[in-house]
Amino acid sequence: MNDSKIWISPPHMGGSEQKYVQEAFETNWISSEGNNLNGFEEDLENYLSADKYVCALSSGTAAIHLGLILLGVEAGDEVICQSMTFSASANPILYLGGIPIFVDSETDTWNLCPIALQKAIIDRIANGSKPKAIIAVHLYGVPYQIDKIHAIAHKYDIPILEDSAEAIGSSYKGHKCGTFGEIGILSFNGNKVITTSGGGAIVTKTKELKEKALFFATQSRDTAVHYQHSEIGYNYRLSNICAGIGRGQMDVLDSRVHLRRAMHDFYVDLFKNIPGVTVYSVPNKDYFANYWLSCILIDSQLTNGIDKEVVRLAFEAENIESRPLWKPMHLQPIFEKYPYYGNQIAETLFEKGLCLPSGSNLTDDDRERISSVILKLFL
Repeated sequence: MNDSKIWISPPHMGGSEQKYVQEAFETNWISSEGNNLNGFEEDLENYLSADKYVCALSSGTAAIHLGLILLGVEAGDEVICQSMTFSASANPILYLGGIPIFVDSETDTWNLCPIALQKAIIDRIANGSKPKAIIAVHLYGVPYQIDKIHAIAHKYDIPILEDSAEAIGSSYKGHKCGTFGEIGILSFNGNKVITTSGGGAIVTKTKELKEKALFFATQSRDTAVHYQHSEIGYNYRLSNICAGIGRGQMDVLDSRVHLRRAMHDFYVDLFKNIPGVTVYSVPNKDYFANYWLSCILIDSQLTNGIDKEVVRLAFEAENIESRPLWKPMHLQPIFEKYPYYGNQIAETLFEKGLCLPSGSNLTDDDRERISSVILKLFL
């Protein structure tokens, strides 16, 4: 058995990426235009199968930023954001001079709590500031409570920006994640289910919104012979080379989702007879998760004092990467001064949760090494 590093979520190439990248070099389309960009966007639109329009961008964060702009968020506007998430969900609110309003999770999906969400909306309206948008996240690839969250958003006429950075390939009631919000976003960072090395996309309901996103992403250049700019623009377009990687990755997307889900099943089996350890799983058959990262909760009162840090350090000693769940945004130094609604669900998840190696290219030897660490600790 080798002792090489087992990463939590490494890139996994499919083999056809180089063909598309080579085509970009041969045709000299290596910047922010070319067939790969058009083809990658078409592949994504066909995959989502929901009459949506996709604009490929440099990152998921850029997509959230432009999404908030398209929703009309300006300086001083309040935006509700799921607290249990990566900071990229919330940072763009501050880019625009907005005010983040953080909301707790619920225990079924670990995502936005409908009860806390409605309480936050009612309270903000009572304070004279109706939120301009809601950022809802599919955490680790598990869909949020779509029906409940969208019913509340519709009731108060607040648009949802659907953060599907971790959820390509996930679905709810047969519909792909990324297609439910007024705006959806995807991420193709190097650690995601598929990658463009670094990249993302914004998903819109109309061609006009896609074209507006593209306009902003390419420095907001007006139609003129010379360079003329009437609005603030950004350098957010994905390169044609990176889009070529994405086209190759689309060829293997379904298989990558299958392999991630197989890793989740591996952990369910590994921990099934270990009291005090729960594997993060969907609540019912309406939810289909890509299980971008497989996660566990550890109740140290039921494990003879073994907690997430004991497990993390045991993995580290064997050159295996694991990490705590996202630290909630309302506990982060940069965000702790902003309003928070809810109880302590997100905090408890952070205190007890650990993300495990989940890559689609893990081998049987890797799984044997992971099992060995767990069995030595708990049995």
